[in-house]
Amino acid sequence: MREILGRRRVTRWARRTAALTCATEWNWPVVPGAALQISVRPSKRLCACPQPDCAVPGAHPLDPDLLAATTDARMVRWWWTQRPTASVLLATGGSAPCALSLPAAAGELALRELDRRGVRLGPVVATPTRFLLLVAPYDLEELGELLYAQDWVPSSLRFHGEGGYVPLPPTETAGGAVAWQRKPTPAQRGGTPYLPRLEELLDVLVEASTTAPDGGSRLAY
Repeated sequence: MREILGRRRVTRWARRTAALTCATEWNWPVVPGAALQISVRPSKRLCACPQPDCAVPGAHPLDPDLLAATTDARMVRWWWTQRPTASVLLATGGSAPCALSLPAAAGELALRELDRRGVRLGPVVATPTRFLLLVAPYDLEELGELLYAQDWVPSSLRFHGEGGYVPLPPTETAGGAVAWQRKPTPAQRGGTPYLPRLEELLDVLVEASTTAPDGGSRLAY
């Protein structure tokens, strides 16, 4: 069942604790993102960044930028002590997890099908509108070969690799809370969470994404 963090009080240091867990226990590089601020209209929440029309309020790097992402506990603790409401962002790629994301409705279908096939999943993040499935690191060459084998890749299916980022719980966005749809579970060896490989999930995610609006078009090679 989906964990809705927005329905319970998030403590002042919850984001710092989450960031430290990612950095020190899982070895995932994190960086603080822009926070939310309340507008003059109480029902509306705006991004703390200077852009009035921010596309992803509360869920993008601001200061420091993404290149500063780290696993250093002292730096992580200092960042979120100074800004406890900052979002928690995972810098994807390199030796860190990558991710695939798709609309939430398509994500629900994909998870049911993957469960039916007995595919072991890794952590799954749910934002108010999308599901993000964390996977083992992949590079652009590997991704390109896998996509070339597909007849159709919907534009609603997105890839978060080197130079990308994804928000992690308990980040708050303008649309609502970010939560774990599937919580991280330790791998058989070591303390880092299990991550499936991209090719284990891709076919199902491509098929499920065709059910979402803006199904995309055939890739031009």
